[in-house]
Amino acid sequence: MSGWNSTALLPALHACKCCSRHTAYPRRCTPTLAPNSVHLFRAHLAVLRPRAVLPCAGSRSARDPLSPTPAPGGRRCPTSPRSPAAQMSWRPQYRSSKFRNVYGKVASREHCFDGIPITKNVHDNHFCAVNARFLAIVTESAGGGSFLVIPLEQTGRIEPNYPKVCGHQGNVLDIKWNPFIENIIASCSEDTSVRIWEIPEGGLKRNMTEAVLELYGHSRRVGLVEWHPTTNNILFSAGYDYKVLIWNLDIGEPVKMIDCHTDVILCMSFNTDGSLLATSCKDKKLRVVEPRSGRVLQEASCKNHRVNRVVFLGSTKRLLTTGVSRWNTRQIALWDQEDLSMPLIEEEIDGLSGLLFPFYDADTHMLYLAGKGDGNIRYYEIGSEKPYLSYLMEFRSPAPQKGLGVMPKHGLDVSACEVFRFYKLVTLKGLIEPISMIVPRRSETYQEDIYPMTPGTEPALTPDEWLSGVNRDPILMSLKEGYKRTSKIVFKAPVREKKSVVVNGIDLLENVPPRTENELLRMFFRQQDEIRRLKDELSQKDIRIRQLQLELKNLRNSPKNN
Repeated sequence: MSGWNSTALLPALHACKCCSRHTAYPRRCTPTLAPNSVHLFRAHLAVLRPRAVLPCAGSRSARDPLSPTPAPGGRRCPTSPRSPAAQMSWRPQYRSSKFRNVYGKVASREHCFDGIPITKNVHDNHFCAVNARFLAIVTESAGGGSFLVIPLEQTGRIEPNYPKVCGHQGNVLDIKWNPFIENIIASCSEDTSVRIWEIPEGGLKRNMTEAVLELYGHSRRVGLVEWHPTTNNILFSAGYDYKVLIWNLDIGEPVKMIDCHTDVILCMSFNTDGSLLATSCKDKKLRVVEPRSGRVLQEASCKNHRVNRVVFLGSTKRLLTTGVSRWNTRQIALWDQEDLSMPLIEEEIDGLSGLLFPFYDADTHMLYLAGKGDGNIRYYEIGSEKPYLSYLMEFRSPAPQKGLGVMPKHGLDVSACEVFRFYKLVTLKGLIEPISMIVPRRSETYQEDIYPMTPGTEPALTPDEWLSGVNRDPILMSLKEGYKRTSKIVFKAPVREKKSVVVNGIDLLENVPPRTENELLRMFFRQQDEIRRLKDELSQKDIRIRQLQLELKNLRNSPKNN
């Protein structure tokens, strides 16, 4: 402490009742302090504003000026060198996270998919599905529903006459790839059917109209389809008849029905092993259901938080929902799956009106929020302790998004430290933009801390095992060597015995009644064409009959017969 009067600084350093009246430091105390006195100087700044401070034994008036030990019965001065306030109040609180600097990178124009007639349907779905080989997008079409299936390497402009999957008689509302067989995709439509399609190797060469399996069980249009996360050939479908059907594709029949909802089902989400199903419904209720029995384990009546979308947060036994608050602001809420009486936290996002889509990455514990009609994607990190939700950053773009497809983990570029990839639907431009979420790292080696073991493409259970009550976690795989292994599972459509119900010579099962107005009109015109064809055939046969009658009459009247 050479070069300045240390005695003059002591009253300022030991802030107690005698010095709390000071409004400024003496000019002779302003020179640079010695290194061992900097923490005292900063601590004094924190307590300089007027407040009631008890006299302390650390001040000159109580004890020796250099002794900070408190007197009996008094409390330690806030600026005492040994007090917690002096040591920690000035230190900034940083939360250590390796994903704090994650950023979004949009692919260049030549690596986008351009010229795609994206559907203009207002149904709240993504209309896009991605896996490691194909990109599927629901398209705008007249007279029925269709979607494109494009190999991922076929980027650039897509021709207007590119082949489509166009077997549905109504608009396609949702599509999902099989997580275990990469060329099998499920679709649902307004024509009340769920169909399973097998995409040929290398993509479509011509329009596909015949599905390998057609599933009929809903009485109204089907809005959602979801594959079971650990079991092969188990598919869930939710319709506007308020029912969830569980299909066993090995036999092509529904095996279970969940009938606990009183309105349209908005969203379905599975936990890690598929033993629980969370649903959000238009009746403003959040439910956790045991899917095999259909029993409701937990139910929340969301009055202050109208739930739209729900997602299980991996194996943390928590749920996250997006919705709208009572003031019509967009909101997210975190729930304990074993107690839905009250959310753990609620956080308002903004005052926009678009639906918020949540995406959760169980490997990095990151949550992504993307609004329908927004151009930005917010991302958070989920923790096990309060405050549970930590904001990281935001990806911004001027182009609004209609929906987003998500690449599975085994399709990411691990050499570029890519931890998530979106496929953004830009309807106004007819464009699909890949957006990669990247963790900046200088090293080019494999980063094991951001790529833990992740669910692979091998099913853990067969349909019969799961239906018998067995639960099993997904089979994990490593991304270290890059994903090049192809699945050995092949989808085999069940062979159904042809049944017939004949009434008055008409097979009622062969002549299925129309389910939509468009199908009724098409059937009507086909019948009109058939009637005209039969009338023409009948008139030709009448003429032929008259000719034969004349020939017979001539033969009878000929002289040879006489």
